Amino acid sequence: MEQDKKNLRPKVGLGILIFKEGKVLLGKRTSSHGSGEYAGTGGHFEYMESFEACAKRETLEEAGVEIENIRFLCLVNVKEYAPKHYVDIGLVADWVSGEPKAMEPDKLESWDWYDLDNLPSPLFGMIPKYFESYKNGSTFWDA
Repeated sequence: MEQDKKNLRPKVGLGILIFKEGKVLLGKRTSSHGSGEYAGTGGHFEYMESFEACAKRETLEEAGVEIENIRFLCLVNVKEYAPKHYVDIGLVADWVSGEPKAMEPDKLESWDWYDLDNLPSPLFGMIPKYFESYKNGSTFWDA
């Protein structure tokens, strides 16, 4: 068992809260990881990719929208989906163009814009921490 643990390594994920006219874009996940839970766009880093390039790529691939003004939100050590373990980088961005659509229907049912005072439930893993960070400036979550 200890030998198995030595071969396990956390993956690096990136999530983006996208804002448009005071509302945030969230989608209902259908994949086995967090099925039925709501999250923003995001995914895995690719080798040698920048934070900004990853955020733009994942958002275009998943929702078909373009973003700008990408900025750091928080860093989260995500262990609640064990045996999966992620170091997750939360970002905030502004919507530029495009109507959100489920570009990967096998992973996500639909996208919608939500008021911050009326978020859907349940929220995916680190997303409550994202909103707490957004509201109070916390940047580090080592759960």
